[in-house]
Amino acid sequence: MKNIVLIMPYGSVGGMERLALTFYNHYRSKGYNVKAIKLIKLKTDIINFNDNDEYFLSDKDFYELNPLKRVLFYVLAPFKIRKILKKENATHSIAFGDMANIFSSLTFTKENKISSIHALKSVELNDNNSFNKLIRFSYKKLYGAFNKVVCISNDIKRDLIENCGFKFPEKIEVIYNPHNVNRLVELSEESIDDKEELELFSKKTILFIGRLSVQKSPWHLIKAFHLLQQKSVDANLIFVGDGNMAVTNYVKELANKYNVINNIHFLGRKSNPYKYLKQANVLALASHYEGTPNVIVESIAVGTPVVSSYCTDGIIELMSLQSHDVKHDNVFVESGIVTPNLYKGTLGIPKKDVSIPEEEKFADALEYALESTKLKDNLLNERDKLLNKFDVEVVSEKYLNIK
Repeated sequence: MKNIVLIMPYGSVGGMERLALTFYNHYRSKGYNVKAIKLIKLKTDIINFNDNDEYFLSDKDFYELNPLKRVLFYVLAPFKIRKILKKENATHSIAFGDMANIFSSLTFTKENKISSIHALKSVELNDNNSFNKLIRFSYKKLYGAFNKVVCISNDIKRDLIENCGFKFPEKIEVIYNPHNVNRLVELSEESIDDKEELELFSKKTILFIGRLSVQKSPWHLIKAFHLLQQKSVDANLIFVGDGNMAVTNYVKELANKYNVINNIHFLGRKSNPYKYLKQANVLALASHYEGTPNVIVESIAVGTPVVSSYCTDGIIELMSLQSHDVKHDNVFVESGIVTPNLYKGTLGIPKKDVSIPEEEKFADALEYALESTKLKDNLLNERDKLLNKFDVEVVSEKYLNIK
């Protein structure tokens, strides 16, 4: 009997948390014993597990902890996770993201240990703060504790080895994120019961799903939407998800500055974001860096075209059946449009509101997605081929298959 413990940062609507829930449901359907550990459990959690299957290390977010308590959390976390792994007689553990990976590597337990890396790390670690130094140190010293290190795209694997000093390349396996497509489609067919929310989709809509964070750089999306409004394109821009309050406040200030706030709507966290995705004309991602965003696969599954910036080669792995070089111009692919990279070498909320040509390219792509049915028609024709490599049955067993 397999006893599997999943270790994740939060219970939010983020990609890693949704991935953990997919694994949880699938492994339980196979008859395995599955438990989940959240590093942080909040009252606003969207991703939840059966009461008897869920553990957590803290019910306060990091920003609520004073420096001493935060240090204490970091020191005690591996010991708390070790205790749970022992209690559950874990045969396998799967950690999602850097913090969970580091804590898992320090438990010194003997189960089959699997870690996973979900983003282009050379960009994410560009800021030389103390936490990023710890992550770089872990790539050189701690990841030897794992039986397998999963990278969710070939580009992430390449970047990890070439740019991040990762010292255990023999442990890396590229495995795409699994998706239960039938379940996604089923959830997308649910009705939007809130009349005010439903009314938003009575006009053309651009949808963002995920955490409002520096990584996602949603200010580019606001500025591209402003350019659309200048072209007299009548549309709504809808955000589903929450996140960094400083980012959220900046985005709202920018929307007010450009006088587009009346057509921008923040719906917050949603337990079923897929019914909103189904109703939208286009999903938009203007990220500075990504791995292979789950929401793109989810959008393909429900038949909604995608406009995404070229934030990593992994975007092409998701959105197309062939390779493409995206440098200066928009590229049409099977699931939508990929626009030139928006990242200009500096992470963080912009200190100055400076427009860049790539935002105009992004706006052009959004306009095409809203005004033409060709993207959706092409996506529906290629949907099954695009989704083949994300089959939950195949992917979930790849994780557990230790060589």
